Amino acid sequence: MQRNDRQLQRTAWRILRNREDAEDAVQSAYLNALAGISGFAGRSTLSTWLTRIVTNAALAHARLVHRRRTWLDEPTSMAETYCETLMRGSIASSPERAYAHHQILQLINDAIDRLPPQFRTVFVLRQIEELDVGEVAELLGINTATVKTRHLRARRRLQRTLAPALGAAPASMFPFAGDAREHAVGRSPQAATHGDCSEARGEIA
Repeated sequence: MQRNDRQLQRTAWRILRNREDAEDAVQSAYLNALAGISGFAGRSTLSTWLTRIVTNAALAHARLVHRRRTWLDEPTSMAETYCETLMRGSIASSPERAYAHHQILQLINDAIDRLPPQFRTVFVLRQIEELDVGEVAELLGINTATVKTRHLRARRRLQRTLAPALGAAPASMFPFAGDAREHAVGRSPQAATHGDCSEARGEIA
């Protein structure tokens, strides 16, 4: 299991956004995995099975914490990998562009941190871990329709949050920039309000 340690640490960190919490979740997951190894039937890979256990441990840990924690200010390899995935294709070809790149990363971090846990988890597994819908559904024990809905709502929330700041940013700086601009330009205030209310009703349901 130790061969998967780094990947499992990243998975837990991307859900909890705190290194110590992630380490605790992985340790709990290892204990759970050792206790339940006899139940591993081989229907999925060992890596997928461990990822499912770590994801569940991270979600359980998040429920116990009850308070939001800020993302670590100092750069870490996990944070760098996370941001590199989000900003894939972005090129900082000048000091001005590098500064804009950094500012956008800060906005992204804050916006993702404010997502509800159930949306953030699906977003991370789909967008960052790059798992397909079926894999996420299996990991979280939910159906594929719920995965698609949560992923869509996470993206829409990020678009609404980022659109005002990214309105003038080139699309190459951030994959969501184009969507965010389209989302901001294409909706009237009345439509936005109606959409927010509809989404809220859906979340409550």
